[in-house]
Amino acid sequence: MPAKGKFAHHMIKEIFEQPQAVRDTVAGRVSLEIGTVRLAEVHVSEGELRKLRRINIVASGTSRHAGMVGQYMIQELAGLPVEVDYASEFAHRNPVIGRGELTVVITQSGETADTTAAQREAKVRGSQTVAISNVKDSTIAREADGVIYTLAGPEISVASTKAFAAQMAALFLFALYLAQERGTLATEQIGHYIRELLELPQKLGTVLKSAPECDMLAARFGKAEDFLFLGRAIHYPVALDGALKLKEISYIHAEGYPTGETKHGPNALIDEKLPIVILAACDRGDRGSRLRYEKTLANIKEFREQRGRIIAVASERDEKIRKLADHTILVPQAPELLLPILEIVPLQLFAYYMAVRRGMDVDRPRNLVKSVTLE
Repeated sequence: MPAKGKFAHHMIKEIFEQPQAVRDTVAGRVSLEIGTVRLAEVHVSEGELRKLRRINIVASGTSRHAGMVGQYMIQELAGLPVEVDYASEFAHRNPVIGRGELTVVITQSGETADTTAAQREAKVRGSQTVAISNVKDSTIAREADGVIYTLAGPEISVASTKAFAAQMAALFLFALYLAQERGTLATEQIGHYIRELLELPQKLGTVLKSAPECDMLAARFGKAEDFLFLGRAIHYPVALDGALKLKEISYIHAEGYPTGETKHGPNALIDEKLPIVILAACDRGDRGSRLRYEKTLANIKEFREQRGRIIAVASERDEKIRKLADHTILVPQAPELLLPILEIVPLQLFAYYMAVRRGMDVDRPRNLVKSVTLE
């Protein structure tokens, strides 16, 4: 087992290893000079990729949240419809899939029982499969038609952090690769995204400097028993994973919700006792991101009127959010499709410090295991 070194727990060590995890996952798979992505272990021909009708993504827990982020990436860059399933539910819904489709299975260990079963179900129905796994020669990797390994290194803490960041980076690589092989992006556009991807490790290092601020927030909100995490579009899966992290290691009830859906029920919960964590980072160069941001601003104003206590994750130099929210954590500028990899870091840090302050076993939460090998 890797040593914790100067860190008190494996989880906080692994949170701080995320810049390296993303760097290693991307390195050797991109060429900035010629604007190309190389995924040699995805053994699906260019002709087959061009003929794809749909992508299916199947995973569980945090890996499923990565898959939901990947859905936005693939649809935006490669122009393919994508469906995301819970691995445990996949076979039970009689999935209508087959030839001309590709099923992507995501698992940290490569041995997750329900994900393995879903992969086998997809293959029986005629779909090719590509695995995203952090463990070489795992069952899922061996049985897949292709594999993209996340090179995050061993992850000891049950609550996934660096593996999640690496999965999102791998999915972005895959989305770019599909766009390249299908001809949906120009070489210049692919080069632009490669450049942004290569800058992510440095930006992650900047976000990690918010650790003392996240610790301070944990001290302030340590007695809260319920949290609402909100995000729109590609940021919604990050809200889900932020809520999951808090539940897993702090045993605090937390719920992730699409920001625009709060008027359809959760608004009834909002008062001065309910902290709201809202993802409000914005790619100012993207029209869709700006529109989403304006709607999020309006939501925050409404939550203030309802006496909600608001913790916002926003882009650097965002004075509008800083004036509206009770507390704001800033992340560097990045393209909309890459913002989730930055936004999750303060949510991981917040969950960690909440658990520490409550005296919990951070690395080994009760009733949970690292690799779920039984369905």
